[in-house]
Amino acid sequence: MLLQRVITALVLLAVLLAALFAASPAPFIGLTLVAIAAAAWEWARLNGVPGAGALATGLLCAVVCAGLWWFGAVEQPLPGLWLAVAAAWVLGGAWLLGRGVAGWPQVPRGLRWLIGVGGLCLAWLAMAQARRIGINFLLSVLFLVWAADVFAYFAGRALGGRLTGGRRLAPSISPGKSWEGVWGGMVGVLVVAAVWIWLDGRYGMDSASLYTRLLQGGWWLLVPGVLFLAAMSVVGDLNESLVKRAAGMKDSSQLLPGHGGVLDRIDALLPTLPLAMMLVTVGQA
Repeated sequence: MLLQRVITALVLLAVLLAALFAASPAPFIGLTLVAIAAAAWEWARLNGVPGAGALATGLLCAVVCAGLWWFGAVEQPLPGLWLAVAAAWVLGGAWLLGRGVAGWPQVPRGLRWLIGVGGLCLAWLAMAQARRIGINFLLSVLFLVWAADVFAYFAGRALGGRLTGGRRLAPSISPGKSWEGVWGGMVGVLVVAAVWIWLDGRYGMDSASLYTRLLQGGWWLLVPGVLFLAAMSVVGDLNESLVKRAAGMKDSSQLLPGHGGVLDRIDALLPTLPLAMMLVTVGQA
């Protein structure tokens, strides 16, 4: 299993890096479009739409994203859209977590399907816009999510339950997650932000990073903004875990041997990418 996991990771990394560092944003945008379509297929299956219906969902997601690309949405800042998406994620994410695993199946299937497909298409649009801004900017958003996850893992292993009397973050959804892990992730993203800002200033990049852009509004915007994105990455992770538990599935699929499905790899990015675009576009509108 470990060998399979490593091989899959290396293949994915090679493909993603080749597309990411291509001279044009098009290869990366096209590759992520395919990945989002696969995630839409997984979402349909998790919500009771099997077989041809799930395939049609993936195809529809691809068509919608391609349409957004074709009609120029990738090139537009769209601050109003990102502000609305941010509000939907904050309110909707809190509502869903509050209802718990038992509450999700009570939502009409059609609405569950629409929420997922809409969220995936918007996350793809945010990623495409981030890539058009620049590789440095996109990587700074991705690394925020990865840093939050890595620091949370090690902080949770070292301190999980010790500072909160054994209280877990969401025991009915993801029993392994601790408050100490969340706090460790918060510290981690602040460290990453500080280092990235220093690197931006010292070496210069193809574009200003997320952190440098937020710093232009002052530390009062940078610190809360980074912590907000880290917190919402946790919300994205927990929401997908909740949906999988409601469906009685451990992984969203087995498309990525040793890693589960596409949704399992991008769940924390689904809210973070649109919210990052909100933070850097609303202030410029």
